[in-house]
Amino acid sequence: MALHFSRDEFAAREARTLEAMKARKLDAMLIFAQESSYWLTGYDTFGFCFFQCLVLKSDGRKALLTRSADLRQARHTSIIEDIRIWVDRGEASPIVQLKDMLFDLELLGCRLGVEYDTHGLTARNGRLFDDNLSTFADLVDASDLIPALRAVKSPAEIVYVREAARLADLAYEAGLAEIRPGADEGRILSAMQGAIFDGGGDYPANEFIIGSGADALLCRYKAGRRALSERDQITLEWAGVYRHYHVAMMRTVCTGEPTDRHRELHEAAVAALAAVEAELRPGRTFGDVFDAHARVFDERGLFEHRLNACGYSLGARFTPSWMDMPMFYRGNPAPILPNMVLFTHMILMDSATGTAMCLGRTCLTTEADPEPLSVASLDLISRT
Repeated sequence: MALHFSRDEFAAREARTLEAMKARKLDAMLIFAQESSYWLTGYDTFGFCFFQCLVLKSDGRKALLTRSADLRQARHTSIIEDIRIWVDRGEASPIVQLKDMLFDLELLGCRLGVEYDTHGLTARNGRLFDDNLSTFADLVDASDLIPALRAVKSPAEIVYVREAARLADLAYEAGLAEIRPGADEGRILSAMQGAIFDGGGDYPANEFIIGSGADALLCRYKAGRRALSERDQITLEWAGVYRHYHVAMMRTVCTGEPTDRHRELHEAAVAALAAVEAELRPGRTFGDVFDAHARVFDERGLFEHRLNACGYSLGARFTPSWMDMPMFYRGNPAPILPNMVLFTHMILMDSATGTAMCLGRTCLTTEADPEPLSVASLDLISRT
């Protein structure tokens, strides 16, 4: 079997989940988020793009309903023993087959927690689910139950997080080695992703962000490549990935001499990152962290150039995004706890001058000061 954690580790996670379920008086959890299935059982697949559901009963019994293509996948990568297949045929709905499985598991009339807030349950399937099961059982939105548990990492998970951090640094070094006037973005991207694969890492849950010139002001990946000019800027956001655990980083790098605006925005980003990381400690909230970010930028007159969020939790994530909950935004009361893996990004996009400046890294929280997981310098880099 291709298990990345011990049986004892999975047992501890299950015990935490069952305790949380008991507190909410749930007879079972209906798990649609791939991250939850992976965390609880090791089940590793992109088959969640189709309908599948892992059921965890309050007595610890587990059953997976999935497609035939994932039968061996579940057997090989997970500790799930009860695996059932829904059959693609005509207008037959897997929801009806799920209802039959729930009846077999003696869950008729029970209180069921449901993971609605996930890409693993499309809006269409969610409507069919409610239509078919709303009279079968008491359905409760428990989308936040397992993500809250996953946000605090175990010692075994932190081992993989540190390896992801090592790969993130290697990717940055590989990318910097390719950045120069005339360099092609595709070559830079290839070097970065190749360094992670060469180091034993995995695909990221979303594409690396790469953009130069005017595209350096974008916060998302887009198709199309260009070559860097003699005096240019390139924004990179990437993640080292190991066993699906992500450690993200972000930088804007210049070719030729940085402009005065680049230097000004970089100084502000460094100050904001320091203020933010000072808040990454128990007793603070995710909202407090955002407020520190906003305060530094707004005092420097950069309100219109910053974003309304400044980072998020990281962990084992699947397509389409490596972003995890909780996130850093104004008023978020979620507490900072020890052993969280948190990525904070200081993003400044000055459209008036066409200047980008982004600086971000991931920290592991402790009982006191956070531990930056990258060894890379925060200096403004210029390549000639």
